[in-house]
Amino acid sequence: MAKKGKEKNTKNKAKHSRLVAQKKNKKKSEESLRKERLRAIVKGAKPKSDTD
Repeated sequence: MAKKGKEKNTKNKAKHSRLVAQKKNKKKSEESLRKERLRAIVKGAKPKSDTD
């Protein structure tokens, strides 16, 4: 029976794995950057609410 879904990459495995790793690393760095920005926003908002 034939395999369903996405075709497996067999020709350029090294290139493919490098590109997939790049994609994962980019997503991870963007996620951490977003978390840092949110922390800064929350930290900036906290003193304002405490002084009111």
